Amino acid sequence: MADAVVEFLLVNLKDLLLYHVDLISGVKDQVESLHKELSLMKAFLKDSREKRNESEYVRELVRQITEVAYEAEDIIDNFVINEATKKGRDRVKKMIPMLGTKNLPNVAKQIESIKTKVKEIYDKKMFGIASLQVGEPSRKSARQKRQPLVEEENVVGFDEEARTIINRLTKGLEQLEVVSIVGMGGLGKTTLARKVYSDPDIEYHFYLRAWTYVSQEYNRREVFLGILESLNLTSDQIYKMSDENLAEELCRHLRNNKYLIVIDDVWTTEAWNDLRKAFPSTNLGSRILLTSRNTEVAKLADPDSSPHHLRFLTDEESWELLCRKVFRRGSCPSELEDLGKRIAMKCYGLPLAIVVVSGLLIKREKTCDWWKKVAESVSSYVARDPKQCMDVLALSYKHLPEHLKICFVYFGLFPEDYEIPVWKLLRLWVAEGFIQDIGLEYLEDTAEDYLEDLIDRNLVLVGKRRANGRIKTCRIHDVLRDLCIREGENDKFLQVIKCSGKNPSSSTSLQSYCRRLCIHSNILEFISSKPSGPHVRSFLCFATDERELPRKDTSSIYEAFRLLRVLDLRSINFPRFPNEIEHLVHLRFIVLFGQFKIIPSQISSLWNLQTLIVRTTCRDLDIQADIWKMKQFRHLYVTGLSRLNGPHPQTRKDNEDPFVRINIQTISTILPDSCTENVLARTPGLKKLGIRGKLAKLMEKKGGSSLFDNLSKLYNLETLKLLNDTYPLPPAQCIIPGVPQHYKFPPNLRKLTLSDTLLDWEHMSTLGVLPNLEVLKLKDNAFKGSHWEPLDGGFRLLKVLQIGRTNIVHWNALGHHFPRLQSVVLKHCTSLEAIPSGLGDVSVLQNLELYWSTNTAAASARLIHQQKLQLQLKQQQVNNLFKLVIYPPDM
Repeated sequence: MADAVVEFLLVNLKDLLLYHVDLISGVKDQVESLHKELSLMKAFLKDSREKRNESEYVRELVRQITEVAYEAEDIIDNFVINEATKKGRDRVKKMIPMLGTKNLPNVAKQIESIKTKVKEIYDKKMFGIASLQVGEPSRKSARQKRQPLVEEENVVGFDEEARTIINRLTKGLEQLEVVSIVGMGGLGKTTLARKVYSDPDIEYHFYLRAWTYVSQEYNRREVFLGILESLNLTSDQIYKMSDENLAEELCRHLRNNKYLIVIDDVWTTEAWNDLRKAFPSTNLGSRILLTSRNTEVAKLADPDSSPHHLRFLTDEESWELLCRKVFRRGSCPSELEDLGKRIAMKCYGLPLAIVVVSGLLIKREKTCDWWKKVAESVSSYVARDPKQCMDVLALSYKHLPEHLKICFVYFGLFPEDYEIPVWKLLRLWVAEGFIQDIGLEYLEDTAEDYLEDLIDRNLVLVGKRRANGRIKTCRIHDVLRDLCIREGENDKFLQVIKCSGKNPSSSTSLQSYCRRLCIHSNILEFISSKPSGPHVRSFLCFATDERELPRKDTSSIYEAFRLLRVLDLRSINFPRFPNEIEHLVHLRFIVLFGQFKIIPSQISSLWNLQTLIVRTTCRDLDIQADIWKMKQFRHLYVTGLSRLNGPHPQTRKDNEDPFVRINIQTISTILPDSCTENVLARTPGLKKLGIRGKLAKLMEKKGGSSLFDNLSKLYNLETLKLLNDTYPLPPAQCIIPGVPQHYKFPPNLRKLTLSDTLLDWEHMSTLGVLPNLEVLKLKDNAFKGSHWEPLDGGFRLLKVLQIGRTNIVHWNALGHHFPRLQSVVLKHCTSLEAIPSGLGDVSVLQNLELYWSTNTAAASARLIHQQKLQLQLKQQQVNNLFKLVIYPPDM
């Protein structure tokens, strides 16, 4: 991760030189010189990536570079915060006397010391790389057969999977097809492939069969020779051939035969492109069975053949496998059964983890006490056996490009089994500096690409998806999480503190130079222990219980962690807004919860702040912070009825508007009367906007225009929420006359949510002509009336329709009214008599969900379900079958 550490430091130095030169005026020359020296280190790190796995000398140099970069980062960040404090010394002295009297360090000398260390490392690099022995250990031969990770006699849960793969190999078109099995390491891809390869139906069906391993460091020549050996086609002449001639020879032997080649453990698209020319595409029904941890490889190998994503074992299958491994042909003693099932369940369906923990259980006497210890921390016991498990999984980590390694290790901060909100994860990555600017794309979009890449590599699991198909939550297997923690702690990148809850002083102490700190429980006990983390950049809390922080401890966090960039205190209930936060000038990401009525103006001094998330128990929230002064600001998430003002008139210049903030992408949620031109005209890059309050004010015309008209100029806005909150009056007493004309909506709006607007169904015709609308969520009481009949030509792109509580009785619709509709969700539509049968004619409709519906509506949904399934079976569509959910189910 040294690459990311140095890259982030370089970006920070560049920003200081460009935007905050006033803070470093006394050491500007030294900072520029340090930037140049570190740029050389960055170049070396890039050139050395391939050598790190081969040379301990190079790995040591990389470790030294990381430590020097950390030290330089600390020096610069401390200097900046001291200079910022010095500028406001008169105002700050009374609040934090310690900062008012502390002498500034001799930063110039410290930077010169860092430059000397950088030069020494660079000199070592020049000497060391030149003296590296040419005769490095040779790569492992691709023909060195390794055993499957799960023994074939202990295969569990693969019968159905094997039958599916066998059917795909033996049926279908006569042309060559590549069938891929993908999944995370240790899931059993090789075992499943071996089971299929040895099946009698496969042996009978294919005249020629061959098996070859590719693995991470493959040699194309060895792979071709391995296949030829498997087919008994080798000779002295064959061994003398070049790579290209071997490929031609193999292709010649396969051309006139129906063949099956199993290519196991392909890591990269480059490897597949290297090998593919040896396999002739004939019309004889030949097949290639490929296994990979990387979904991208599978998609490239055959774009027309969907990869088979190997599933995790069920709890029952996990228990069966554990019993087979531990008791062989015997049975589990009754007193151990509950503990054994708990151990199996905590392996979360990963066969490799079950095999490893079974080995641990075998080694010791089978007692309740021993099994209870293992059950309490299964993943940590698995991690203690690196050769069998962690090293296998670490291959996936080591194979990652550098920009993904740091993102992957970051998952170690989250608790076990935690469903991670993707929107938050992406903003954290950006705030941490992991995402580099690569052009015109938003950093968050690049971060989402990184996450998709990790998912394609089967290192991260999808939890839930949004209505538009994008990932809503993700998670990571516990064994991989332990891998992240191990790698993170080795690099001083992160530390997870486990508080006992009984004696704070007995909690795990902070590691030296630890950069990221995470607390999963007993957060107040940890803070009361007066921790000190002078190097910590991120402090995150995931405690599930919300506790009020005593006033005496309010300043502890800010005194202990002065260099914070990320601060997530969502589990702490603050009695007042913590004004001390203004001194943490490096902050980029903040989450706070408490009894807040205002967000004070002092927050404006946090010039690095990107994301501000504030949850308040108060109904009203006044945002006094001037976000227009904060050039890095990107996302505002607040609860309550929140008032946001535009730039103060007295701060504007005569001939220019310095307050346009293209970076701002999210404002959620604000009052309707905050949607002024003074606010929205300065957020041209806004992508998400939430408006909550009396929406009649938004629609009300004054001087021929309304506040809603300002939304039409938000060309980048994709998501809009309109929540009609009229408390203490009921929504029926604050009637919205209708929706604005369609051209007054943001032109590129894709997702629209309405709540308590009580509109007549006739206004749906206006929403129907919004040109890019894909998701429409009608929450409770969004529309009223007994009858809805869509008009022709509307909702041309609508994919998702959700309808909440309403009094609708009749919904008449045909298939052409919703030509691209994929999902329909109805909740508490207790008067609706039937789902339109015409929806069954929508070819792309895949999902229909009814919650608390009438019996007649449920019956009509079942008819649509039956109609769709019959059509899909007729068309031989075995994937993505139509899904129907009815809750509560019939008793």
